[in-house]
Amino acid sequence: MRRNLFILLGSCLALVSLAEAARPTPATEDDKTLYALGVIISRNLQPFALTEKELAMVEAGLADGVQDKSALKDLESYGPKLQELQKSRMAVAADKEKAAGAAYLAKAATEIGATKTASGIVITTLTAGTGASPTAADTVKVHYEGTFVDGSVFDSSIERKEPATFPLKGVIPCWIEAVQLMKVAGKARIICPSALAYGDEGRPPQMPGGATLVFQVELLEIVKPGTAGLPAPGN
Repeated sequence: MRRNLFILLGSCLALVSLAEAARPTPATEDDKTLYALGVIISRNLQPFALTEKELAMVEAGLADGVQDKSALKDLESYGPKLQELQKSRMAVAADKEKAAGAAYLAKAATEIGATKTASGIVITTLTAGTGASPTAADTVKVHYEGTFVDGSVFDSSIERKEPATFPLKGVIPCWIEAVQLMKVAGKARIICPSALAYGDEGRPPQMPGGATLVFQVELLEIVKPGTAGLPAPGN
C-alpha cells in the first residue's frame, strides 16, 4: 500500500511539473484523453492541500527519486507519516466545510416553510404529497438533485433524465429520516448535516469530508418488492 502511495504521488507530481514547464492545449482526442488522465490523477493530491512551497519540496523529492539520489535512506518509514499528513489536512478541510454548513443550515432553518428535525435536518416542503409515506424498509422511486452549499451539483437523476430506485435503508441517514416524512407525489428540499451524510471522511474526490448536502427530492413511488433500480444518491 505504501509503495503504491509513493508511486501515485510520483505520477501526480510528474504531471504537475510538466504542466508548469509548458501548458499545451489538448487538440486531438488522444491529447484530450491524456489530459483527462492528468486531471484524474491530480485529484489524489487534493487531500494534502499542498502550498506552493510544499509542492516544491515534493517535486525536489521526485526529481531526486527519478535520478536515484534520494536524501532519505529510510523511505519506507515515511509511509505512515504521509498517511498522518493526509489525515490531518483532511481534518482541517472538514472543519472548514462543517463551519460553512452550519451557517447554511442555520439560515435555511429560518426560511418560510422550513422545519428542523431533532437530528438537525432542515426540510422544506415544495409540493405537498397526496399518497402514502414510505418506511425505512421500503424501496422508493425518486427524482433528485444533490448540491453542495455553494450550489454546485454533484449528482442528479434529473440531469440523467431517469429516476432512481433503491431501498431506503441503503442510503445516508439523512435520507432515511427525511424521505419517511414525505408522501408520494410530494417534493421537498432536504438539507443534510455532514454527520447524517458522509461525515468527516467524506467520499473523495467527489464528496469532501464535512460537507453539508442539499437535495431537491420528488418522491414518485413506493416500489413493490423485486423491482430493480439505479444506484442511490451519491453512489
